[in-house]
Amino acid sequence: MYENGPVPLPTTAALRPRLPSPLTEADDDRFARHGVRLLLKRDDLIHPDLVGNKWRKLVPNLEAARGRTVVTFGGAYSNHLRATAAAGRLLGLPTIGVVRGHELADRPLNPSLTRCVRDGMRLRFVDRSTYRRKHDPDVLSELLDATGTRDAYVVPEGGSNPLAVHGCVELGRELCGRADVVAVACGTGGTLAGLAAGLAPDQRAIGVPVVGGGFLAAEVRALQQEAFGGPRGTWSVDERFRFGGYARVPTELAAFAEDFEQRHGMPVERLYVAKMLYALVALVSEGSLAPGTTVAAVVTGAPGPGPQPSASR
Repeated sequence: MYENGPVPLPTTAALRPRLPSPLTEADDDRFARHGVRLLLKRDDLIHPDLVGNKWRKLVPNLEAARGRTVVTFGGAYSNHLRATAAAGRLLGLPTIGVVRGHELADRPLNPSLTRCVRDGMRLRFVDRSTYRRKHDPDVLSELLDATGTRDAYVVPEGGSNPLAVHGCVELGRELCGRADVVAVACGTGGTLAGLAAGLAPDQRAIGVPVVGGGFLAAEVRALQQEAFGGPRGTWSVDERFRFGGYARVPTELAAFAEDFEQRHGMPVERLYVAKMLYALVALVSEGSLAPGTTVAAVVTGAPGPGPQPSASR
């Protein structure tokens, strides 16, 4: 159920999500020796194709699309593009992905984009300058004209818009009374904006950005303004754990993720989830999470086709 009350339409209800997602305790000595309890919010188990926060953000937008072609945006390894393509296949919706990097049009598709195409998504590669201006009404109009979809339903990069924010409010509500602190990896800020709004007043959320630029806090504030008319909840962002930026998986991070998998028997998605978990271990070790704290880590995605570990941080 979303904050403004609508029940999912039959098309999206037919996808049969696992909600609420499981909340499990992780016995981890790196937390226990500091008196901190770690919980894992397994949003990666919501749906095998629309994983984690992609389900929560996409479903309200798919309902709003009401059968129209869905046009959205992303980079070459975008989880959002893959999830949108999968949703299109499952619901019989035409999808178009506008991909950053015109130079990619002449190269073999990477595994992530290959999966998008297999799920029926049409790809449109644009140069990086045009991609940066995709919010400009004239640029967007030209893109829709070029794809023959002027009446399409447009979902922004990462799926973050007011509808998506409302969709993520339920994530916070599912965690009410279960943790003192909730951590989530962030790309465009929609999940954090909704999560924080759904938490109880005595809880706080921490966002771990996976891209640089220092823009995330402003994006979250803007999304909450659009969705709710003002700020909601207590939240902060920690910019220290980008590991060089999006789609970067240095060997240090890869080793950490492999170790976490062995400790807890849970597959760790590298581009988002690994950075958030790494951040939590660092925050505990530096004393930023006080003894007696229960922290819930939101597992927003599952491993998929992506870049290989790089040699430097």
